[in-house]
Amino acid sequence: MAQYILLTNCTEQGVRAAKDTIKRVAAARQAWEKFGVRIKDFYWTMGKHDCVVVCEAPNDEAITAACLQLGAQGNARTITLRAFNESEMEQILKKV
Repeated sequence: MAQYILLTNCTEQGVRAAKDTIKRVAAARQAWEKFGVRIKDFYWTMGKHDCVVVCEAPNDEAITAACLQLGAQGNARTITLRAFNESEMEQILKKV
């Protein structure tokens, strides 16, 4: 499965409903299963981004669908990064 890192920022709506953030993460874990996306780790952070999420998904389309579903709720906006582990990077470099 492909790995993804989501850099997430709360919208004004998300900040107003900050007390529900843990419930929203639990709901996302469950809802994203239908896309084949698994949230491996979720971190609330300080700095430029409010949260960092580590996910795995079968493909780019699945993670995109999950992020679109999240964005449609209006609580957060994401930047999605495709992440490669060491062995994946090794295979990529063999092609160079």
